[in-house]
Amino acid sequence: MEETLQRLKAQLELEEWPNVYFYKFIVENHPDHVASVRAIFEEEAIITINESKSGKYASISIKEVALHVDYILDKYRQASTIKGIISL
Repeated sequence: MEETLQRLKAQLELEEWPNVYFYKFIVENHPDHVASVRAIFEEEAIITINESKSGKYASISIKEVALHVDYILDKYRQASTIKGIISL
């Protein structure tokens, strides 16, 4: 995971910060999993949740102002502790 984050960091450092960043995750559609993702982000973040057709999974999209690149990487590290999460 750290290798992926370092590649992302190199790409993000080409942008100007602060800036709005868009995260997207997929988790099992279970209240605990969805709540765990929500808990990572500030109240001001715009969070959209869509269920899969079968209802088994939830796609979670988040738009949030990030002050710097390390803030974004920290969010991905926190999310990686959630069971079964997929970061897109």
